[in-house]
Amino acid sequence: MAKVRTPRTAWVDAALEALAEGGPDAVRVEVLASRLGVTKGGFYWHFTDRPALVAETLDTWERRVVEDVIARLEGEDVDGRTRLRHLFELASAPGVHRVELAVRDWARRDPEVAARLHRVDTRRLGYLRTLFLELGADATEAEARGLTALALFVGSPLIRADHPDQSRRDVLEQATDRLLEPPRQPVRALSRGET
Repeated sequence: MAKVRTPRTAWVDAALEALAEGGPDAVRVEVLASRLGVTKGGFYWHFTDRPALVAETLDTWERRVVEDVIARLEGEDVDGRTRLRHLFELASAPGVHRVELAVRDWARRDPEVAARLHRVDTRRLGYLRTLFLELGADATEAEARGLTALALFVGSPLIRADHPDQSRRDVLEQATDRLLEPPRQPVRALSRGET
């Protein structure tokens, strides 16, 4: 009977789970092999060493949370408001924040991870900006709404406050509704002599 190798993607998925649970130090070959129920020798069929696995794990995270999400939303035949609503729904799905928070914590101590996170956040903000521009916001308002949406996504899981008479989900839905309100019409400044 031929020996079946554990797929490369299984190692990466196990590494992402370990990262979410214990940070970068938890991404260890022995631990992942145990989690997958295989010997660590199978690891070397796919990766030269732990740093190669870590790099691919971060590449996979980046692709899944940015490019795959954008491709999915852009594949929908809907307007920008509906895309934003779907984006907010995807961002609030269970488990989404676990790896996100681990990467953000890691980025505080590792310049390479910090540079990657900078690239991810810049790409996310750029996409949000285009969607808010599509809603009719001017560049200044699109930037502010995009940053607010990104801050809500990143910060909400860190906030441990109660909301009287409302669930966190209800409050997040209200915040989303406010972000999706029609853009304010800019107030034209009066020139000298106008009243």
